[in-house]
Amino acid sequence: MAALIQISGLHKQYGPRVLFDDAEVVISEDQKFGVIGRNGAGKSTLFNIITSKEEADSGSVWLSSDLRLSYLEQKDTHLPDETVIDFLMRTTDQEEWRCGKYAGRFQIKGDMLGAKISGLAGGFRMRVKLTAMMLEEPNLLMLDEPTNYLDLKTLLMLEHFLRTFRGAALIISHDREFLMKTCKHTLEVDNKTIASFPGNVEEYLEYKREVREQAIRENQNIEARRKELQNFVDRFRAKASKATQAQSKMKQISRLKTKEVAGAARSVRMRIPSPDRQGGVALKCKDLRIGYGDRMIADNISFELKRGDRFAILGDNGQGKSTFLKTIQGSLPALAGEVRWGYDTKIGYYAQHVYETLGGEETVLQYLERYAPKSMTRQEILNMAGAFLFGGDDTKKKVSILSGGERSRVLLLSLLLQKCDILLLDEPTNHLDFDTVEVLGEALQDFKGTVFFVSHDRTFVNGVATGILEVKNKAIRLYEGSYEDYVYYLNEELDRAEASDDSEPVEQVETVQAAPPPGGKAKADKKARDKELKALEKKHATLGRELETLQQEQKDLLALVEKNPDTVSKADYDRIGQLSSSVEEKEAEWLKVAESLERAKEPAG
Repeated sequence: MAALIQISGLHKQYGPRVLFDDAEVVISEDQKFGVIGRNGAGKSTLFNIITSKEEADSGSVWLSSDLRLSYLEQKDTHLPDETVIDFLMRTTDQEEWRCGKYAGRFQIKGDMLGAKISGLAGGFRMRVKLTAMMLEEPNLLMLDEPTNYLDLKTLLMLEHFLRTFRGAALIISHDREFLMKTCKHTLEVDNKTIASFPGNVEEYLEYKREVREQAIRENQNIEARRKELQNFVDRFRAKASKATQAQSKMKQISRLKTKEVAGAARSVRMRIPSPDRQGGVALKCKDLRIGYGDRMIADNISFELKRGDRFAILGDNGQGKSTFLKTIQGSLPALAGEVRWGYDTKIGYYAQHVYETLGGEETVLQYLERYAPKSMTRQEILNMAGAFLFGGDDTKKKVSILSGGERSRVLLLSLLLQKCDILLLDEPTNHLDFDTVEVLGEALQDFKGTVFFVSHDRTFVNGVATGILEVKNKAIRLYEGSYEDYVYYLNEELDRAEASDDSEPVEQVETVQAAPPPGGKAKADKKARDKELKALEKKHATLGRELETLQQEQKDLLALVEKNPDTVSKADYDRIGQLSSSVEEKEAEWLKVAESLERAKEPAG
C-alpha cells in the first residue's frame, strides 16, 4: 500500500508542556485508524498539524502528491438562510443533480434539499457536511469527534458509510463501539508518542494489557534477583575470601533495570451517593403534552415508572428527547397533562450546554466540596475528581479559567456528588475519554436511585440502561425490547434504505436493454440462474476453506500465547491482531455469499 502521510521526528510543545517528542507514524491508503488517547494528549493538535492549521516545532510531515484530504469540521460553515442544495453547490462547485445524488446516500431527499440548514436538527446538519466531504472525492477522511450529539440513526448511517468508503480514515472518537465498527487499525496519542497498531481498539487495549502484565512479571523477577544478589553482598562483603564475588554481584545489581510499566490499569472507582429511600413509583406522566408555546413536540404521553431503573431516552435528533427531560425536570412547562414524581424525591439535572454559564473564583476542589455530602471525605472527593481527569494540581485550578470540556466535567461531577434520588442526564459522556466513560457507567450501574439519560454511546447505553423510552413520531413510549433489539431494527431500516438506493441508476443516463429473443425469455432466465447458482456455490466453498485456515492459525497462536506468554514476540501479537481482522472480514464475506446463495435457490416467481 502506498503511503499518504508520513510523519517523523515530530516535536510540539506549548510552553513547558510537551505533546510530541520525536513521534512518528505512517498512514497508508485504505487504512482506517481509530485515534484514541486521554483528553489533552494531542489528538486534535495532530490533526491540526496534518491540515497545516498549526506548525510543528520540528520534524517533518510529508504528504503524498496523490493525497485528497477531506476534513470534517465541528463548526457550521453554512450561510444564515442557505438551503441544503445551495450550500452543497457553493462549497463543492458541483452541479445540482450530482449534489442531490450524493445527498440521497445520507437520506437527504426531496423537499429536504430545499430546506434551510439552520432549521435542521444536528444529525441532519452532520449528514449535509458528510455529503459535502464526499463530493470532493477524497481518499483520506479526517473526523474529529464526529459522533458528539448525533442521534443513533445518523450514527449508524455514518458507520455504514465509513465501512463502505474506499479510502483511508483517521477518526478521533471516545465511542468505543463506533470505532470497533468502522476502524481496523488503531493510533494512540499518549506519552509524547504516536503508537500504531494493526488491529481494532479492543485488540489494541488487550495487547497493551498483555504487554503491561508481561512487564510486571519481568520486573518482579528482576526485583527477586536483585534481592537475592543484595543478600549475598550484605552477607559476604566483609569477608576477604568472598570480596571479589561480592564486587561481581554488585556489578550485576547495577545492570539490572526494571521496565517502565506504561498505561497502568485504572484503580479509581467512582461511588455515587445513593438515596435513602428506594422502591415505589419514580415518575408518573398522564396525558402529557410537551413543546414550546404553540409548537407541540409530543403528545398523549402516559406511563408509570418504578424507582431504581435506568431509562435510556432514544430517538432521532429534533424529536424531543431534551424537551422531554426539561419538561419532567420542571424548567419547561408542560403544554397539557401532568408530571408527578414519587414521594420525597430530590432531582439532579445535567444539561448539555449549562457549562457555558459556569464561572466564579472557586477552585475545582472548593466547588466540588460545596456540593458533596458532609459524610464524604476529601480523599473520596479527590478520587472521584481523578476519575473525571482532575488529578494533582488540576483540582487547584479556578473554575473560571477551565475549558468548555473541563467545565462540563466539573458540572457533571458536582451533580453526581449530591445525594439525589433521580438523575436526569443529557449527553453525559461528551467530553469524557474511554476510561472515564467506563468508570461513570460502572458507577451508574451501582447507583440505587433512578436515572433518565440521553446518550448515543452504545457501549455506555448497553451497560447502563435497564429500560428504553423511545421518542418518535410525536410520541414517547416505553420500548418493549432490549437495546440490542432497538439497534438491530434501526440497522435493518438503513439496510433496506441502502438497498433501495442501490437499485437506482448511478448516473442520470438513460439505459436501453436489448429485448430477449421471442419465446426464449424463460429459458434464458433459467440458464442465467443456474450459472449464478454454480458461481455462488463455488465461491461459498472457497471462502469456507479460507475461513477455516485463518481460524486454525488464530487458534494455534492464541494457544501459544496462553501456554508460553513470556516467549511470544511483538510480531506474534501483531499477527493475532491481523488474523482477528481477517477472520471478521472473511466471516462477513462468507455470510453475505451464504445469504445470496439461499436467495438464488428460492423458486423463481
